[in-house]
Amino acid sequence: MTNRLTRRLFGASVAALALMGSYAAASAADLNALVWCDHSDPNLLKPFEDATGIKVNVKEFEGTGAGLAIVDQSQPGDWDVMVIDTVDVRRGVDRGLFEPLPEDKLPMADIFPEVLMNQHAVVDGKRYGVTEKFGYNTIGFNKSKVDAADMDTLGVLTNDKYKGRIAIYDYYLPVMGLAAMAIGKKTSELTEADLPAIKEVLQKMKANAKAVTDVVASQTALATGEADILIGGGEWVTAGIAKENPDLDFSIPKEGAVLWSQSLAMFKDSKNKDNALKFIQYVMSPEGQARLATSSCYWGMPANKQATLTTDQKKILRFDEQADFLKRAQEYPAPSEDLDKKMQDLWTAMIQGQ
Repeated sequence: MTNRLTRRLFGASVAALALMGSYAAASAADLNALVWCDHSDPNLLKPFEDATGIKVNVKEFEGTGAGLAIVDQSQPGDWDVMVIDTVDVRRGVDRGLFEPLPEDKLPMADIFPEVLMNQHAVVDGKRYGVTEKFGYNTIGFNKSKVDAADMDTLGVLTNDKYKGRIAIYDYYLPVMGLAAMAIGKKTSELTEADLPAIKEVLQKMKANAKAVTDVVASQTALATGEADILIGGGEWVTAGIAKENPDLDFSIPKEGAVLWSQSLAMFKDSKNKDNALKFIQYVMSPEGQARLATSSCYWGMPANKQATLTTDQKKILRFDEQADFLKRAQEYPAPSEDLDKKMQDLWTAMIQGQ
């Protein structure tokens, strides 16, 4: 994914600097949560609040960088829980922010094992983040306008068959990950030596594209028929509007897709750790998982396989196909600071037609 769905690393929000006064006055029984927009849905929060009497105060942010900037401007204890990209959990641990989670009090056995991502969420044998929702940056498309079989390979990225009918999601990491996978490279092993080959793929993609644009505009383009294919989109683009337009779908090509995953973490300095754990347990429960997966902000796959989704909701999310999808998925690229800058520069040059 803001719309949180941009999944960009934004700088500190000016508004964040003025937040803390209002949260400092919160009741001790309240819970203060730094979240993405899918957690602000009353359909998710109200059942928990009604059942426990705990008021959940939420503050939305976009991207790990912005979330950590809010924490930097806060006092210890201002926040209780945080939603964070699973690949970034260790960043919070390294900064001494998070409390270990009690695995024996969470439905660990019910979580898709491929999205536990222990290499990011477990440090020195202790779990600091639990995956709650996941999905794929891949190919979204209108199956009434394209040959669905063409969407089963990343070769569609550079195929001029659909020239002028393609929108590209404007976020460099997942799209460059797809470009790398299209030429047989692993997202976890990218080096500077791979960039020329990736650049060649990106240039071909850009030549075929109608637009390179943000998630809202790209989703709108697909929904309104301005574009028939969205590169970088996935179930989080198509699922929420599938009922209105059942021709919208997504594919996981044979070469794979880029896996996104979000986790819940508890702050070490939380003043309400018991309530924080109750909230995490609720979100990870079958009911909470179903409500989170179908949030009005964006849909995504629940991490808990026991989520109480309806048959129609499972069909839209292609729930029964996840085991196969996950076998082919690769993580978001996680470049070093130096490589990340070079990748951003390459992306900017592609957009500018250089």
